[in-house]
Amino acid sequence: MPAQVTHITPIRRDAVYDPRAQQGSLPVQVHFEDGGASETTLILTPDQMEVCACQIGRIIDQRNAKREAVS
Repeated sequence: MPAQVTHITPIRRDAVYDPRAQQGSLPVQVHFEDGGASETTLILTPDQMEVCACQIGRIIDQRNAKREAVS
């Protein structure tokens, strides 16, 4: 049985939008429970990009609010 995925992290390379395919691609690294990892590309539709942007924006707002509360 293959090792299960534990999490996925972005790789520090530029994301790219392909207007012909109308999709974005984000380089990511997939981490496995056995300690292994593999690089691949996360493909997103425009709707998925919007959802991710909103969710990441909320995470950033939460982080900033926590920092302000601690200061």
